[in-house]
Amino acid sequence: QVQLVESGGGLVQAGGSLRLSCAASGRTSSMLTTGWFRQAPGKEREFVAAIEWSGGINYYADSVKGRFTISRNSAKNTVYLQMNSLKPEDTAVYYCAEKVYGLGYVRPYDYDYWGQGTQVTVSS
Repeated sequence: QVQLVESGGGLVQAGGSLRLSCAASGRTSSMLTTGWFRQAPGKEREFVAAIEWSGGINYYADSVKGRFTISRNSAKNTVYLQMNSLKPEDTAVYYCAEKVYGLGYVRPYDYDYWGQGTQVTVSS
């Protein structure tokens, strides 16, 4: 089992920045890829970014490319999502998720464990 705890959400004005953290505990040696997803009211959960623990390869949704940066600290078993140039359409609950086996990284069902989510609100 892997437990995930997100933090760092909040209210920010358009153009501002936030950094989200996802701290993992439990069977961290089994982690393959950590992903960030978001879900706005009335919308489906969508992929934001992902990073592989081995090699650090990262992936981004087109909507956040160039504005968001995903990174990891292996010693702390923590993944970060630095969000710059935030827009009102970035408003959502942000979730981190962990996959421990299999291929794929953009679909929610690619992942095995989920955090509780953290709210990000961007005002115009």
